[in-house]
Amino acid sequence: MGKMKISCCWLYAISKYGYPPSLENTKKVLKEMKSIGFKYVELEGVRNDGMKMIYQHREELKDLCSNLGLKIINFCPILPDIASMDSKKREKAFEAYHMGVETAKYFGAVTVQTDSFVPPLKFLGETPYKDALKYGRSFQVEIDPDYNWNQHWNIIVDSYKKCTEIAAEANLKFCLEPRVGELISNTDAFLRLSDAIGNSNFGMVLDTAHQHAQKEILPFSVEKTGDKIFYLHVADNDGKINEHLACGRGNIDFAGIFTALKKHDFSGYVAIDVGNVDNIDEQYLESVEYLRNLFEQLQIDYEI
Repeated sequence: MGKMKISCCWLYAISKYGYPPSLENTKKVLKEMKSIGFKYVELEGVRNDGMKMIYQHREELKDLCSNLGLKIINFCPILPDIASMDSKKREKAFEAYHMGVETAKYFGAVTVQTDSFVPPLKFLGETPYKDALKYGRSFQVEIDPDYNWNQHWNIIVDSYKKCTEIAAEANLKFCLEPRVGELISNTDAFLRLSDAIGNSNFGMVLDTAHQHAQKEILPFSVEKTGDKIFYLHVADNDGKINEHLACGRGNIDFAGIFTALKKHDFSGYVAIDVGNVDNIDEQYLESVEYLRNLFEQLQIDYEI
């Protein structure tokens, strides 16, 4: 079993500088990630225009990371239209996704990641993830009488199968993050999609905060998904709201999670995903210390 590697999620950047951060703030926050002790980081390109911006400035961003001693290990083209029922929107999203995969490869990333995004519902009030930060809200929706889930499911399968294959051609792993309120929101939904795609290059981001809020028994989630877990997002909460707090500030069974991960020889990146909190730097450092103590207790080799 190789070493687990502690890294910094892009939610750190979003929490500080909004969604998505400007190019200048992207450069600024990379320096701040380095200043609080991280070597491994992730980066996002949000929607078609945001993805193009990162693509166009990929050389200077890579140079900056190289000068700082940072390594972008996960790149996220966040393209909601990947799962759209509108074929023209999907086509444009895949143009941006190709840029995302090329960018991920250029950065030397291990994984390319995206979300499954919010269902095509009419929200009567606030919309989930509009600002990617607020948690614990309730929503009222209307479903279009013409909406057909089975038709949409076939599009979802085809789209993420295509994402998986494009990533594989670039020697990158493709992973999807199930999140509260999205088309693929939990472990079993992911497993259903994985079975439908049928490609070992398709994996999951296990986000402890989101899945704890989904009332999953997280060590059992690890047992069910096993080597399909390509990447970890770790943050804590009390299971009532999908807050993303420092590890140890909620009641997530991290010892059980990492014992199960050790059983399945997980040796990937463990990305701290704390956000929308006060004193954010302190909570990231608190999480690093928590993980270090836990890994030593469980005799897990790690690096940061």
